[in-house]
Amino acid sequence: MGAFINLLIEGRIYAQIFGILMILIMMYAERSTPEKIPLWTFVFLALPIFGTIAYLMIGQTFYAEHTFKIKGVSDKALAKAEKFDEYLIESDITNLDEDTTKVIKAIKSVGGSVYSNNNDIQLFTDGNDFFEKMFEDIRNAKHFIHLEYFILRNDQLGNELMELITEKAHEGLDVRLVIDYLGIKQKELIEPIHEFRAAGGKFTTFHRMATVLLSPKKNNRNHRKLAIIDGDIAYCGGYNIGDEYLGKGEFGNWRDSGVRIRGGGCIPINIRFLKDWNYAYRKSTENIDMEKMFRKSMFTPYGEERMQLVSGGPDIAWKNPVRLQYLEMIRVAKRKVWIHTPYLIPNDSLVDGLLLAAASGVDVRIIIPDRPDHYFVYWNNLYFANKLMEGGVRVYHYNNGFVHSKTIVVDDFFCSVGSANMDDRSLVHNFESNAMIYSERIAKEMTEAFEKDLEFCTEYSCEEYKKRTPMMKLKISISKMFKTLS
Repeated sequence: MGAFINLLIEGRIYAQIFGILMILIMMYAERSTPEKIPLWTFVFLALPIFGTIAYLMIGQTFYAEHTFKIKGVSDKALAKAEKFDEYLIESDITNLDEDTTKVIKAIKSVGGSVYSNNNDIQLFTDGNDFFEKMFEDIRNAKHFIHLEYFILRNDQLGNELMELITEKAHEGLDVRLVIDYLGIKQKELIEPIHEFRAAGGKFTTFHRMATVLLSPKKNNRNHRKLAIIDGDIAYCGGYNIGDEYLGKGEFGNWRDSGVRIRGGGCIPINIRFLKDWNYAYRKSTENIDMEKMFRKSMFTPYGEERMQLVSGGPDIAWKNPVRLQYLEMIRVAKRKVWIHTPYLIPNDSLVDGLLLAAASGVDVRIIIPDRPDHYFVYWNNLYFANKLMEGGVRVYHYNNGFVHSKTIVVDDFFCSVGSANMDDRSLVHNFESNAMIYSERIAKEMTEAFEKDLEFCTEYSCEEYKKRTPMMKLKISISKMFKTLS
């Protein structure tokens, strides 16, 4: 009996050693961030078999990167539309300063999509105004409606949207809707979805049930929030489809941001949708005449705003294009960097960038929620807020509901509005999209909105952080261990 027990103990030790070696090899192979190693080493030591399975299911990124590259290969025909901007950047940069030119070229080189300079862009900071305008555009649609969202609720707003797009499908329009599998309760919406499909609409989830239950891809959520109407109107931002985005949820007032775009900026948003649709729907869209669809939006002078779309995810050739976008925006700042983010869990490079900007005299300010929607995230917010405040960054708690906005405005010209939070989930695992906008007018509106929000904020301080209770210290310590999974 004793020999058998010794054998079991030895087997467990060998399993732990093997597990640790495996995780180190895999992390090195995928160039994983060092901060992941302590967490996964702890999991392997405690539960070697479970740890191996858990890492393969939610920890590693190599499988996802390899798998989602197939998604891009299957729709190379769509890439011809991206050639529209080859001449634009070179011809337009003669009108721009050196910093702007460098940012445009840098973002293009790391995965930014088609550059355009003929856009009319409208900023929204209130969900009621945002959806009123979007639903008006959907009602007036003549050709097609493409919608891609992370969450679709079975509530007043969700049902209103389903009724509206079902009506448009009845009219004969090409209407497509893709929702992340984890963002929809299909049993609750089974009747509206059935009616939508019966009317000729096309619906799919980004992942399937088998993927979510059995595949490592469950950790790669489609967090994008995009709408394209007739090819020359598009929406991008932080709003999902649910009553809470109208301020009718448990948090009350919901502070978010989104943009309505008319012009060439619609091209990359629709390309992004069609690529995601190809993967999710399992049917090709290569029969679509891309040039005909995009010719009007590219060459009609709707306005003078310049923009690019920056998308991140395991299907992008570059790793973390959105993170690189944020780094480039911080790097070019000379006067100010003002940020809204619900989840302040930046990696080391972003922390260093923000601290360096503050040290050089740049006015760096960040607004975060004063209450949690996810507790691990909330405690991590406090830890990183303190780390940044020690270096001169000013952090504010938003007291008027919940701030879900994901925006950056730099030097009254460089603007980002989109779906990507400042955390590992958005910058490594999820599929995200941001509108990168070059506009004094939009920057002015974003600055004014930020200043208005400050009226409902309390500035956080290192002194307040130091007063945390022993229980709070424990919660923050535990949360830090799991920050890469938050």
